[in-house]
Amino acid sequence: MKRNRVCALVAGSVMSIAQPVAAQMPKQPSYSGIYPHLAMYNNEGECGTGAVVPWAGKLWAITYGPHLPFGSSDKLYEISTDLKQTVRPESIGGTPANRMIHKESNQLFIGPYAINSQGEVRTIPYKAMPGRHTGNARHLTDPAGKILYGTMEEGFYEVDVKTLAPKMLYEDGNIDRDKETDKATYQIKGLLPGTHGKGFYSGQGVAVYSNNGEPGRKAEIQFDIESGSLSEWDGKNWKVVRRNQFVEVTGPGGIGGNQNPATDPIWATGWDHKSVLVGVRDHGKWSFYRLPKASHAYDGAHGWNTEWPRIRDVGTAQQPDYLMTMHGMFWKFPGQFNSQNSAGIRPRTAYLKVIGDFTRWNERLVFGCDDSAQREFLNKRKAKGGIEGPGQSNSNLWFTPLNLPDQLGPNSAEGSVWLNEPVRAGQTSEPFLFAGWERRAVWIRNEGERETGFVFEVDKKGNGEWSVLKTIKLGPNAALNADFSNAESGEWVRVRPDNATRATVHFTYTTADRRAGTPDAIFKGLSNANSVASHGGLLYGLGENRRVLGMAAMDFSGAKPDEVGYYELDRDMKLSRREDASMHSFIKTKFAIPKQVVTVEVSSVLVVDDKGRRWRLPLGNEAFAGLTNEASLRICREVATERDLFNCHGTFYELPAENADGYAKIRPVSSHNLRIHDYASYRGLLVMTGVDPKSMRNSEHIIVSGDKKAAVWAGAIDDLWKLGKPTGHGGPWKDTQVQAGEHSDPYLIGFYDQKSLKLSHNAEEAVTFTLEADPVGNGPWMAYKTFTVKPGQTVSFTFPQNFSARWVRFTTDKACRATTWLDYE
Repeated sequence: MKRNRVCALVAGSVMSIAQPVAAQMPKQPSYSGIYPHLAMYNNEGECGTGAVVPWAGKLWAITYGPHLPFGSSDKLYEISTDLKQTVRPESIGGTPANRMIHKESNQLFIGPYAINSQGEVRTIPYKAMPGRHTGNARHLTDPAGKILYGTMEEGFYEVDVKTLAPKMLYEDGNIDRDKETDKATYQIKGLLPGTHGKGFYSGQGVAVYSNNGEPGRKAEIQFDIESGSLSEWDGKNWKVVRRNQFVEVTGPGGIGGNQNPATDPIWATGWDHKSVLVGVRDHGKWSFYRLPKASHAYDGAHGWNTEWPRIRDVGTAQQPDYLMTMHGMFWKFPGQFNSQNSAGIRPRTAYLKVIGDFTRWNERLVFGCDDSAQREFLNKRKAKGGIEGPGQSNSNLWFTPLNLPDQLGPNSAEGSVWLNEPVRAGQTSEPFLFAGWERRAVWIRNEGERETGFVFEVDKKGNGEWSVLKTIKLGPNAALNADFSNAESGEWVRVRPDNATRATVHFTYTTADRRAGTPDAIFKGLSNANSVASHGGLLYGLGENRRVLGMAAMDFSGAKPDEVGYYELDRDMKLSRREDASMHSFIKTKFAIPKQVVTVEVSSVLVVDDKGRRWRLPLGNEAFAGLTNEASLRICREVATERDLFNCHGTFYELPAENADGYAKIRPVSSHNLRIHDYASYRGLLVMTGVDPKSMRNSEHIIVSGDKKAAVWAGAIDDLWKLGKPTGHGGPWKDTQVQAGEHSDPYLIGFYDQKSLKLSHNAEEAVTFTLEADPVGNGPWMAYKTFTVKPGQTVSFTFPQNFSARWVRFTTDKACRATTWLDYE
């Protein structure tokens, strides 16, 4: 959620109850739990799902546009158990993500709407309560009669639950802007530090509010500056608790509010550039803990890349089950987490969807997503060429089995307690999660001028009782990578140095990648990379409320395509030929695959990013080299809001926006041997072209046109995990002339399972190679191991299972022609 230059609409005073009309429809198609007919569109630069809540026998959902505090084209949706979607006529849009069930009045408050137990909707006009509604909280003194609203620009209201009359407590930052224009990106009243409000909750006599951004151009470029805040209000005064980027604020009571508000804990989630943060307020104070990050695509000091991470009970009344979404990982969250009982946070699996809210409904999980934004905001890069976003923003719901959070990507994650920063002698770090992974290690760098011992302590049971685990001594300006054995256990770990120094302490956690080496059957019918014939096509989601996916279809016989014609994929997933020369030409021109955005070399794929930084990625099937050079494969495209899907030489990667450090934090998802021509987001689906003409009718995921001349594959972006684990081969040098002490380019090693290395050279004397690792992505580099290679010798090395870093690079002590070859299996 971000800025928008679309004119804001002033909502009318809608207080009456309107009667919706739901059209009857036959059973609708679905792909990987996504029903195309449930797609939600607006006319704004983004269409995210702000909230999904079961209520009054239906599922209710709201969408939001980017910066629309006075209303928009977004809607309130009512979905019946047979998945009939009704657009409620009371809809006034805006940028809402708030939801609360108010038990005393038996109403659901969602966005600017109040819905009673019969499903009757009342609306609070934006004229009466302007702002981007981000959260609700129970009232501090009259919880039965009033409800609190918080907005993204620090507007706060109390609302009478019977009359819906709002009373302004603090003026929203948008109040003084021109109602017909988007005057500025940031509207700030100066009440609290930071900007871009997210969470709002109450208990223990306070209301707690979070924001996750910082105003100004610097925050749009630099991801690691001070940003965001967590604050609390006692009904009279505000107090800043902590200056970091925070998002969710909730408690065991979830969207109904805590049942024992005086004593139940309040939880908050957030992050900084080092790691994820979890805060808990209990016994009159806040305590904070750190978790590793699975993905860095959510980083960015402006706060726009996160949407609304949540903690929500998706269990039953008899057996609560709290699910947390944070930085690309599903987490199991203990329902009574507090400072004296902090055990039980566990990683589940990694995901790619951008999720705004989720719930349990009819024995399935339902995720409300932010799929396809017409404006890509700050997410521009040359690898995409001049490609545009879709013609119209849209998103969808994702219906999954209850166990889906345990079924997706590996839970590999990493994070720091200190990152290239000064620490005092005896200074204790914040606790860092220590349980939940098979393989654990730590990178330590001492940049001080004398030896320093780093003392590791563990809280074995999460009860606040700490004991020394071990001490690691490290000389001046030295680094090392240390493993933790299974016997070295505990819920939390913390570190303290015995001397003042400048230090990095970075934890890396992995679990064996048990995915098969072959793609799942759902990908049957897609063309093999070595195939000569393939049905391709360039894709574009049309605008102007046409709500179809346009395709400039083409047939490949080798690399060069023959034009087939223009086709459209509709909401019923019917692919039909259309006569629209103008749109056909537009797609071929505006969505042509750019050439030479990466360089395929004999050693690896070289990427030079928009900042001029050089990165090298592994090679796959050699057939990808020619297809890439001929621009027959889409390399990079945004298919989930504000991050890119990068498909390079047989591997799909999650690629953060440049403002979240881009290629430095790239994450391989899966490797494949498929000739994917193009891919795009449409109605919440990932749609791909590159279909085998001989087997295109043998898969439920492939849609074939009526004339049998065009076809597409449709599924969820998280299906990509099922292609198989990432593999590859290559290195920064292959028979490359190098100078003594010259660093190679960084070469990706993170998130690969089994890793091995071969070193050789052409010198007539022994050469010493030094392998350095960057476990973070943006430094610091740490020496890992040296290898002395005799003339004519090839030295082989298998990395230990616990080794985990994001990048590696090499130096030699002599000039020579060197090869550093890595195999990932």
